[in-house]
Amino acid sequence: MRGSQPLLGLLDRSKPVKIDIVMPVLNEAEVITQSLERLQSLRVRGHRVILVDGGSRDATLANSAGLVDEVRVSAAGRALQMNEGARAQSGDVLLFLHADTRLPADAEAALEAFYGSARDWGRFDVRLSGRRPELRMIERMMSWRSRLTGIATGDQAMFVRRQTLVSVGGFPEIPLMEDVELSKRLRQRSRPYCVSSPVITSSRRWEQHGVWRTVILMWRLRFDYWRGTPPEELTKRYYRSD
Repeated sequence: MRGSQPLLGLLDRSKPVKIDIVMPVLNEAEVITQSLERLQSLRVRGHRVILVDGGSRDATLANSAGLVDEVRVSAAGRALQMNEGARAQSGDVLLFLHADTRLPADAEAALEAFYGSARDWGRFDVRLSGRRPELRMIERMMSWRSRLTGIATGDQAMFVRRQTLVSVGGFPEIPLMEDVELSKRLRQRSRPYCVSSPVITSSRRWEQHGVWRTVILMWRLRFDYWRGTPPEELTKRYYRSD
């Protein structure tokens, strides 16, 4: 795997792996405190949480006080915010986590195992928070598709070695599909390290807009992106569905 073997020779196995968790937020006051409280055990063990706000007009920042190691502010847009957070990193592994996504209990062990592997990046399987039976099918399809294609999405809590992210230029600063495009770049370095323990991510959008309607919308957006439709046009269609 290109880029992996030289790096592995430089790793110091005697030192604990340091994880920087980057969380992009925008008007997340209702969920941010609970989301960050779940990460405090990781902070106690020496890992860092970097919050990147895209211009929230609610109490997101106030509700985050004392629960993060660093706060940064950038223009709104997940790619912009995640790149800003990555610039604040000091650890070995960068983990990009949405505010409405919960890590599994063994996330730290999984990332340590990843760091000792020959892979440059990875992601978790996913579980949707709702109870509707069709969501179980959707989440299995999402994880299976990702394993098959080597493409991950932000809902799967992507993680990457620090040097690797620098080498590919970070997230492409486009308004939509930044996770897909980054996956394509990282896939040239290695296949993703797939963690079977799932993150739990909000199914709110799926349930509000209809499960199968949302599935069809996302398939169409990804297909049109593959065909070369500009991300700006896809973004309009994505938010028009709201």
